[in-house]
Amino acid sequence: MKSIKSVYKIGHGPSSSHTVGPYNAAKLIKARYPEADAFRVTLYGSLACTGEGHSTGKAIRSVLTGTELCFDTDTKELPHPNTMLFQAFCGGREIGRHRIFSIGGGSIRIEGEASEDEAEVYPQKSFGEIKRCCMENSLTLSDFIYSYEPGLREYLKTVWEAMKSAISNGLSREGVLPGGLNLQRKAKILFEKRCYNESADVTMNRVIAAYAYAVSEENASEEIVVTAPTCGSSGVIPSIMYYMERDRGFPEGEILDALAVCGLLGNLIRTNASISGAECGCQAEIGSACSMAAGGLACLYGLSIDQTEYAAEIAMEHNLGLTCDPINGLVQIPCIERNAVAAMRAISSVNLSRFLAETRKISFDDVVATMYRTGRDMDERYRETSHGGLAEMYRAKL
Repeated sequence: MKSIKSVYKIGHGPSSSHTVGPYNAAKLIKARYPEADAFRVTLYGSLACTGEGHSTGKAIRSVLTGTELCFDTDTKELPHPNTMLFQAFCGGREIGRHRIFSIGGGSIRIEGEASEDEAEVYPQKSFGEIKRCCMENSLTLSDFIYSYEPGLREYLKTVWEAMKSAISNGLSREGVLPGGLNLQRKAKILFEKRCYNESADVTMNRVIAAYAYAVSEENASEEIVVTAPTCGSSGVIPSIMYYMERDRGFPEGEILDALAVCGLLGNLIRTNASISGAECGCQAEIGSACSMAAGGLACLYGLSIDQTEYAAEIAMEHNLGLTCDPINGLVQIPCIERNAVAAMRAISSVNLSRFLAETRKISFDDVVATMYRTGRDMDERYRETSHGGLAEMYRAKL
């Protein structure tokens, strides 16, 4: 299993697989063919169907100026739903071509080559293996992580600062999000409005939702966010952790440990399943983020490894089958609201795990495997193509 650093990437929204991944692919091609004077990029699958709304072309052209961009929505037999063909030319002659796959979270894989972040850091491949190692050596999950990645905390500090900046910036901004849906920013409104005689629980839910909206609206505006594990789900983990630090007084060091545990869970999901909406629907993005956040929060509360596992399992289980059907291919509806709802579901999952961990029948590894199978069985209309669900319903009303 690779470094947790590969789960958290800092970059521009609105999509890790449709923006950050293609951007990274374009940088790689530019470095390989510095003599090239023209490029052609053909997008397939989900990238072809929703690339325009996700600013894929903009991301590629920011690196490869004047690139000819082709959207191939007809080719169906693809090695990955986020497939790109890069062709480099010099003096009208093709000097190189590569098929590159955007596999989620901003990561890419070049056909026929080793992965960009191939180095293995953890010998364990499942939560069950990790739990056995922790039990045998009297380690907490964060102790286990730092034993393999002693320098990770410094990286997590940078990640945490970027997450907090996204919340702060999102809460301060008003207006309409780009893309043509005329969707108003709501984070500031949600943060500032209070119900009469508002209870502590209502305040907590409202504030956490405002934080999630803030990050998600920054993402929709192509501002800087952190993949957690993707751009489309980037609001879930920061919203909970920011509330716990700012409003509940947890020290930064404990927040960083919780982020490490979140990252470990995301790493396991990415290794054994997928974090790509184009491959497995939104259960792979929001479901993963919800599961990661639940596990991290359980760690923050000092719950046992069994309770932490159960919290992460509950959170994923109740996102199974969640479709990815963004309206107009934009990471706005239902994506922004979904981040806020997932944050609240993560908290509920932790509360259940406190009392019921001894009664559980399903492991975290089981639910991750189930999510992957469910995603592969899902109709392609509900895997980030905007051909079905809410996207289809919205088009029918126009």
